[in-house]
Amino acid sequence: MMGERDLRTLLSGMRPQLNPGRYVFTTVPGEAVPTRVNPVVTVTEPEGVTLVLPEAEADEAGLTHEYTAGWITLRVHSSLDAVGLTAAVSLALADVGLSCNVVAGFHHDHLFVPYERAAEAVDVLETLAAESA
Repeated sequence: MMGERDLRTLLSGMRPQLNPGRYVFTTVPGEAVPTRVNPVVTVTEPEGVTLVLPEAEADEAGLTHEYTAGWITLRVHSSLDAVGLTAAVSLALADVGLSCNVVAGFHHDHLFVPYERAAEAVDVLETLAAESA
């Protein structure tokens, strides 16, 4: 099934969902993910592997972290070559002073926003969706 490309359809149908829990960004040297953690995102960089994982797992594994996030999934099936969704979502959140780290999965886009303001971020995105309908 191909993902959606039309920006208006993407925005009006994004149905943001706040996933339960607190997520953190951390990094480990080399290319191997520690066996005792189950990251929801991994990114391999020259400096090491960035992991996004539940805060409790990071703490239990002794991994240091600085940024605690809420994880929002945009439940619309977006095409990987769709244009404008990330920009529109980021702008709406930036307009209210919210940072946003975006990760594109094959089917959905995932946003990591400051944990303390995650519910507010969902409200902003729901408003954007309603205005785009």
